[in-house]
Amino acid sequence: MPVPQRIVHEVNAVEFGEATRYRQRRLVVGSDEVAAAFADAALAAVRPHLASPAERVRIVKPLDVVEPRSRGPEGGTFPGWLAPINRSRGGQTHVLRGAAVLAAGYLPRNQEGLVDMSGPAADLSPFSRTHNIVVEFDPAEDASWADVDAAVRRGLLRLAVHLADAAVDAEPDAVEDLAQPHRAVDPTGGLPRVGAITNLQTQGAFKDVFVYGRSMAGSLPTLIDPAEVDDGAVVSGQYGHPALRNPTYVHQNHPVVAALRARDGDDLRFAGLVLCPEPVEQAGKELMSEHAAWLCRAAGFDAVIVTKEGAGNADNDLALKVDALEAAGVPAVPLYPELSGPDGTGPPLVAGPRRGSLVSTGNYDQRVSLPAVERALGGPRLDVADVEATAAVEVPVATILGALSPLGAGRFTCRSTPPQEEPVQEGAA
Repeated sequence: MPVPQRIVHEVNAVEFGEATRYRQRRLVVGSDEVAAAFADAALAAVRPHLASPAERVRIVKPLDVVEPRSRGPEGGTFPGWLAPINRSRGGQTHVLRGAAVLAAGYLPRNQEGLVDMSGPAADLSPFSRTHNIVVEFDPAEDASWADVDAAVRRGLLRLAVHLADAAVDAEPDAVEDLAQPHRAVDPTGGLPRVGAITNLQTQGAFKDVFVYGRSMAGSLPTLIDPAEVDDGAVVSGQYGHPALRNPTYVHQNHPVVAALRARDGDDLRFAGLVLCPEPVEQAGKELMSEHAAWLCRAAGFDAVIVTKEGAGNADNDLALKVDALEAAGVPAVPLYPELSGPDGTGPPLVAGPRRGSLVSTGNYDQRVSLPAVERALGGPRLDVADVEATAAVEVPVATILGALSPLGAGRFTCRSTPPQEEPVQEGAA
């Protein structure tokens, strides 16, 4: 099988036009072609808009976000949705880097969030740095919400492929070889084999993540080719906890896998990726954790980075997996958002591992003051704060899409602070 490659086409500007085309890092989006991508009996109408970095634009009620990608005329992107499972694997995938398609609007169980393209929130969301084609939608009068959800998802995926198709014949800005997992012991002597476990939420309609077009609910942990995830084998249908949500875009660019690939051959060997469901009942969580630990040992992982989807009981999934891995002799490090209260002094975790280290992706409860914006997409009000969508508002970081990404896509960073001198007490010698 040929080494998977990303053929990267940078996008520096987006505009609407009569027909979709890509040239010299400028993407023109055909408005009628957006409507065609979303044509479905469950949708009465769609309205495309643009939101680019630094604009005073707020997107409210964001749902999923998808990066435009295409395998060209042979197809094969988003298997289980737009492509068959038994297609050719590997090869080249064209990527419009810097562009994203994003749906915004009401769906049941969607915990409302926002993306600000400028201001303090723009420093926190990964989607304030992309040129976004934002699609608002109206449900058909008699359509079920499940059918509306499916129609919006298929429309996003179709549009993502259609836009990337426009760049297939263009000269690329970069060609990236994607390191594949090493299935054997390192022949060069001693580099540890480090892999990743990615937990996927499986809590039913509107809080589910799909693998090859199906929920992972009821499945056991699965070792998957990371190149399949690059090509859209994992598609989000999970609308809880905006800051902790892993949209499809984030899975396509899996940050932990990207970091392991970048270090492959230097101080580690990339060992592979395991996908794991997050069941609700405790017995299921324990089964998944024990089986995931067994699978990592069977695949020869020397260490594991563990990520999650959602909050609350998902912390328990993370803790149980780390405990099972450590008990099996496989060091594990989880990525944990904290729930530490607005001032950061509260108990940070719902549930944490018994041993080892963890990485914090930020505090869910921290407050952020956002200035007013000129226009809003996704609806006229920010219902979570009961204000007009364009108004100045103070919200918790929990509201900002992707800000605390437990998959590692957030924009929070740590910095060292110099030690403070001990105060001199009166009367001290």
